[in-house]
Formats: sequence, structure tokens, C-alpha cells
Amino acid sequence: MAIVKSTCPNQKLEWVDLTAPTSSELEEISQVYGLNKYATFACLQPDHLPKHEDIDGTHFIITRVLIPISAGQSVSIQSISTKIAFFYRPGLLITVHRLPHAFMDEVKEKLFDKGDFKRVESIVAKMLWHILHSYETPAVRLSNELDDFESKVFSQNLTPQMLSELYQIKRKSLMSKKLLLFSQEAVSSIKLPDSESDDLQDTRDLHLKLLNIYDQIHEDVSNLVNFYLSISAQKTNDVIKVLTIFSVFFMPLTFLAGIYGMNFDYMPELRERWGYPALLGFMLLLSASIYVWFRRKKWL
Repeated sequence: MAIVKSTCPNQKLEWVDLTAPTSSELEEISQVYGLNKYATFACLQPDHLPKHEDIDGTHFIITRVLIPISAGQSVSIQSISTKIAFFYRPGLLITVHRLPHAFMDEVKEKLFDKGDFKRVESIVAKMLWHILHSYETPAVRLSNELDDFESKVFSQNLTPQMLSELYQIKRKSLMSKKLLLFSQEAVSSIKLPDSESDDLQDTRDLHLKLLNIYDQIHEDVSNLVNFYLSISAQKTNDVIKVLTIFSVFFMPLTFLAGIYGMNFDYMPELRERWGYPALLGFMLLLSASIYVWFRRKKWL
């Protein structure tokens, strides 16, 4: 584990940053700073969803940052995101995370070290903005992928693999939307005076914008999947239609050929001189009648 303790003398704020702590190390930090043991235990759960709790005057927030996913990797909460936990109260900020994040160093350098804030909530709001910002680039990427699939689907250039890829896009958008919905509680929990709420308002605006984007992506990909299935069903119906037409044409002809193909000596018209040409003519007339009937019904 890496523990970085920093103090801002101008604002009398101590920031304790923990990277990949063990359970015993978290328990020690919990005892030193008087944190709730159940809250610190939640920091070790890799798939914990975003949440906010106010425990004896100490705010506890869990958020999730989107991370790149490898090709072919299954889509889950843990595979597309990593957790960051915050404990904060006046004079104290504790951050717990498994992976290092560049934006935390940026916030520390540009805001914390310079003392360019009045409340610890300002730093938390700024970091929440960076966390939400991690959802923006994947949203643009999913939208571009969806546009490519849309052009292929509407040009009816369909492949069996496309349905699986569309499902992956739908799964990613649904997971991201779910994380954003659970993050609403954390974003709403931060309170700042109007004179200091610029970063907080930016965070709330970004959160609302991302919710709308992912909601639109999820709706679009659902419609595209339905359209894909409709086109596939239409192609299947066209094939069945052609096969049905052929079967209707040949069914009565096969029936006649089957009757006159039976091996009996005494059958009507069997020894008639014009029997064979008459039967062929009747078959042609029957086929023509079926064709005219199909045309009138607009089935051809």
C-alpha cells in the first residue's frame, strides 16, 4: 500500500491518500481517524456500487471511474470501472482506491497545495467532476460505433456477428447508466454556498448530461437491435415466400403425376390417343391459373 499524507496549512486540512490498502492497514487508518469499520470494509469490495452515507458527521462516498476494457473481455461492473472511496469531514479528507489516477495528482497540485478552496467539499466536488468526466469519452466512442452499425443495418449489410457486437454496446451503455444513476446520491450529497458552488454546479450539469447521453445510446441500440431482427425476419419471410410459391405451383402437378403414375391396367384415359397431350395442357392451364391468381392477390 502507498499512503500519502498531505496537509494544507492555509485551510487546516489533512488529506490522506491510500492506494491498494490491505484490510489490516484500513483497520489501522479507521482507528486512527475514527472511521466506521463497516464503511472501511466496504472499501475492499471490488464490485461495490456508488453510494453515500453520513456516519456521525463523517461523509462516506463510493464512486466508480470508467477504465478501458480489453477486446473480448466480458462486460461487468468490475471490468469496466474501478472504485474510489472518500471519507471527509471538516479538516480531514481520506481517499481510498486500488489504481493510481492522474486527476487526483492534478487536483492536489492545482487546488489543494495552493489552498485555493474554502471547504473540503470543494475538493470532493472537483474530484467527482473528474470521475464523471471518465464517462464522457466512452460515451462518444459508443455513439460512433452505433453510427457505424446503423449505416450497416440500414444498408442491410448484416452479419451474424453484428448482433453480438450490438449486445456488447447495449451492455456497456446499460452498465454505465446504472453507475451514473447510483452516483446521483453522491453528487446530490455535497452542499456548498452559492458563492463557492461553481465546481459543484459543473459536476451536477455533467452528471445530468451524461445520464441523457447514455440513456439515448441505450434507447438507440435497443431500436437498432429490433430493426436488425426485423430485417432478418423479413429476409427469412422472403425465402419462405419463394419456397411456398414454388410448392403451390408444383403441388397440383405432383398430385396429377402421382395419380397417373400408379401401375394399374384399367385407368380412365390411359389408352386415349390424346390423353398425354391433354394432361400436359391441363397442367399448363392449371399453372397459368395459379399465376394469375397470385398476381391478382399481389403476392407476386
